[in-house]
Amino acid sequence: MGWSHLLAPGAGVLDVACGAGRHMRWFAERGHPVTGVDRSPEAIASAAEFGQAVLADIESGPWPLGGRVFGAVIVTNYLWRPRLPEIVAAVAPGGVLLYETFAAGNETVGRPSRPDFLLQPGELLGACAGLRVVAYEDGFLAQPERFMQRIAAVRPAIHSPGTPPRYPLRGPAAS
Repeated sequence: MGWSHLLAPGAGVLDVACGAGRHMRWFAERGHPVTGVDRSPEAIASAAEFGQAVLADIESGPWPLGGRVFGAVIVTNYLWRPRLPEIVAAVAPGGVLLYETFAAGNETVGRPSRPDFLLQPGELLGACAGLRVVAYEDGFLAQPERFMQRIAAVRPAIHSPGTPPRYPLRGPAAS
């Protein structure tokens, strides 16, 4: 999974709207304790194989993970704007948010097409105020055709004064 190198070894991972646990499985296989939340009992039954699976309707009910923070929060193909503050707040100091979902323009190529489910230009950047953006994309992807916004953002770690925070680089420069 792109940008997963930003996670600290063994960091706990939260998968929001986890479905059957595809991302939970991927992170669990790499030694991360995982928690997933979804409103589908069938999905949660499958996801429970990989870690803690929380059955909750985060659109109609309360945020079920109040106060808990994670080394990584993963969100894919899901948008419920009222929960964005809790999702971002669930990123621990030094933790990473990896968020990817559909953006405005997608209505021209398929579903989702309702504005309620499409990020507006720069909206994901605004939701991540207070985090350090490591990567951001907003545009069209061809295979399959869709408009997406993606972000990898890190909550600054608590560190000693005068010592700059460190974020691992990607690619050959990292060696």
